[in-house]
Amino acid sequence: MPQEGHAAVHGGKPERWAPSAAGEASRIEAVRRYDILDTPPDGAFDRVAAMAARLFRVPVASVTIVDEDRIWFKAAHGLEGVSEISREPGLCGSAILSDETLVISDTLTDPTACSNALVTGPMAVRFYAAAPIVTHDGHRLGTVNILDTKPRLITEDDTATLADLAAIVLDEMEMRLSALNALRTEQERRREQEEARERADRDKAAIQAFASTLQRTLLPPALPVVPGLELACHYATASPRDVGGDFYDVFPLGGGKWAFGDVCGKGPEAAAVTSLTRYTLRAAALIDADPDMVLTSLNTALLLEPAVGTRFCTAVFGILEPEKEGFTVTVATGGHPPAYHLRGNGVAEAVRPKGGMLIGALAEAHFASHTFHLAPGEGLLLYTDGLTEARTADGHMIGEEGLTDFLAARTASVGATAVIEDTVALIDATPHGAGDDVALLALSVPFADAAVDGVTATAHTIAPAGEMPERRP
Repeated sequence: MPQEGHAAVHGGKPERWAPSAAGEASRIEAVRRYDILDTPPDGAFDRVAAMAARLFRVPVASVTIVDEDRIWFKAAHGLEGVSEISREPGLCGSAILSDETLVISDTLTDPTACSNALVTGPMAVRFYAAAPIVTHDGHRLGTVNILDTKPRLITEDDTATLADLAAIVLDEMEMRLSALNALRTEQERRREQEEARERADRDKAAIQAFASTLQRTLLPPALPVVPGLELACHYATASPRDVGGDFYDVFPLGGGKWAFGDVCGKGPEAAAVTSLTRYTLRAAALIDADPDMVLTSLNTALLLEPAVGTRFCTAVFGILEPEKEGFTVTVATGGHPPAYHLRGNGVAEAVRPKGGMLIGALAEAHFASHTFHLAPGEGLLLYTDGLTEARTADGHMIGEEGLTDFLAARTASVGATAVIEDTVALIDATPHGAGDDVALLALSVPFADAAVDGVTATAHTIAPAGEMPERRP
């Protein structure tokens, strides 16, 4: 990991050293790599700044990128009309000297901060805290900051929350960078192949390339390793020309707990809210991991986002808490098809909490949750309605009843990989396959003597032959 300088805390006061020239050059190169400086406002980053202000009850919060000689604001809550400030001397410039959250409880007692223009000027900042945005290879790009006009103290949990918000910003930057790089590569390749074609054909190809590239960036790139759990997933789009609105996700909450979810949206318009939905689920779970509250936060976010309009989605969201044997699972649903608790020996129980309204349709929507134990030898299957709406040879949809019968008739194990493979085979056996997007996620707890160390994950992305290759990370 690159060493770009040092900052330590002794006796509650930070000691700061200037970064080496080589380290600073490497950091600036990383900033350039993300191609984010001077880009237009982005709702995801604006929401992080607004959320930080609400969480910590401060008048000012921002997301900044530290350039060579300036500090540029990607998002600024409570700083109207401010796009950048000089880097030296700068609070953000000091904050990126360490991987740890910088907290200055009283700026007037800090030797570096007391002379800063934000402290001595009209804003009269008395409190400052910033968590660095740190890349996976150790470069500190900028900060998520909170400021107040009066001195204050914050807890270790508060600093951890601020660091989590900085990590969310990095996730958004990584997804944006992945989309930009993939789109540029795809467009360049297509330009070389289609120079002799008419403009209309080139435009059509570019739209198709954008849709497939964007869809890949909206899905998690790989399932994580969850100790004591086997995971498997499957994703298929109805057409490579459309960006689907279905997705799955599994991510850590800390303290050994994990969150998982499956979301279904209808039509190309639904894909426009996929990034908002995934971001909101992850951010809301960091604040309050109760599945009912997470879906309530998502419902509020969809209703408040102007770009969403009247679009809505269904979702199942759950929390995994490890126990001595297996996991305690709490699942909440919002208009989503029921999950299935697979107990083996032909027992497949629909997890159907009472209630659970469509998400993003009504402000007063309420959601329902159910808690159960996932024991060794048991599994859980989540799916979107592209599975149950696939039609059999007689023209009838598989439906919930057909899926229940299929799961009950399985003689194979309830291991996540086997369940996904068998369910995909069920779809492939229909005359025309699924007519809609399909997102499947399976979780299972191996028996202790199975010696499964961590996750066994398989992921598929499938489209009609010749359009987009199958992906198996």
